[in-house]
Amino acid sequence: MDLFDKCKVELVDRAREAKIYPYFHELESRQAPEVIMEGKRKIMLGSNNYLGLTSNPRVIEAGIHALEKYGSGCSGSRFLNGTLDLHVQLESELADFLGKDSVMTFSTGFQTNLGVISAIAGRSDYIFCDKDNHASIYDGCKLSYAKTIRFNHSDMDHLESALKSVPIESGKLIVSDGVFSMGGDICKLPEIVALAEKYNARVMIDDAHGLGVIGNGGRGTADYFGLTDKVDLITGTFSKSLASLGGFVAGNHKVIDFIRHTSRPFIFCASLPPASCATAIESLHILKEHPEMSAHLLKLAEYMRNGLRKRDIKIRDSITPIIPIYTYEEMRTLCKAKELFDAGVYVNPVLPPAAPPAECLLRTSYMATLTTDLLDEAIDIIESVLKND
Repeated sequence: MDLFDKCKVELVDRAREAKIYPYFHELESRQAPEVIMEGKRKIMLGSNNYLGLTSNPRVIEAGIHALEKYGSGCSGSRFLNGTLDLHVQLESELADFLGKDSVMTFSTGFQTNLGVISAIAGRSDYIFCDKDNHASIYDGCKLSYAKTIRFNHSDMDHLESALKSVPIESGKLIVSDGVFSMGGDICKLPEIVALAEKYNARVMIDDAHGLGVIGNGGRGTADYFGLTDKVDLITGTFSKSLASLGGFVAGNHKVIDFIRHTSRPFIFCASLPPASCATAIESLHILKEHPEMSAHLLKLAEYMRNGLRKRDIKIRDSITPIIPIYTYEEMRTLCKAKELFDAGVYVNPVLPPAAPPAECLLRTSYMATLTTDLLDEAIDIIESVLKND
């Protein structure tokens, strides 16, 4: 068999043939509540720009100033010529914001989980991974060579059974999303922390969708539960609430220093570009100045949930700005995403492997800059499309 014979995806071919292929739509405007995609207005319900800061004048100005002062890139790794004073500033300010000793940045959020997990877990260690964790966590587990044990989503009995099954003296890491990216639900952090203490494990939370969203002033999942000091490592990204690009890990200074000197995805990668650093810093400043932004975002999400419930649209209960609408079957999900797009609402269809085959969904996500008028318009369109079978 030729190596390239497998280079085909049947579902993609079927979707294209049926003219319901949902990916790579061309965006012709800024990430905002209303966007232009392929020449037409769409209500944007598929962005992770949770605080709406990608269009903030202060954020844009900060990026322009960094380009003018530092140029377009660093052209090297942080170890060599790639460390700017901006990197150090961002790490210091974020550590203070999160209440942790130290922070180090990576060039993407995906790379962060690869780099952290592969650095701290080895062949003799065990990783306990929630089945609904992000793909970057799974790939980090593979890169680490540690033994990975998956536990059923937010099933604490299953997690405890898994912890019991390994030697008590072994190195153990429990890894979970803080806010799960597809379902929008929040991990059971108090129970995770209690089990970690009982079985001598460490805890890592990926807060890509929690930072800027939940917790005091948007400080994330650990703060939301009052457990910042009990979570050993917090990872996240700048590409969502902080309106930029890049990732970070926060934790104990000694551990962060170890990762900084052993993580191959960090050591052998060019550093975060100046404009990305500057825009993340300015977004963090705005968040600190306006902690009410996160609360307003959650109020809009609750407004949308109530509106969908009143129309008998099946959704998952949570408080976060991620609201999955269940469509179950693959082709129905693709059809409904296309109908919504044509009607003026952009959402993200979620298919396997991001969702189980019989639990496909339309992932909707919300920005603090949306208005109730736009949400009402979107609710009307969603109801019309989903009830038109």
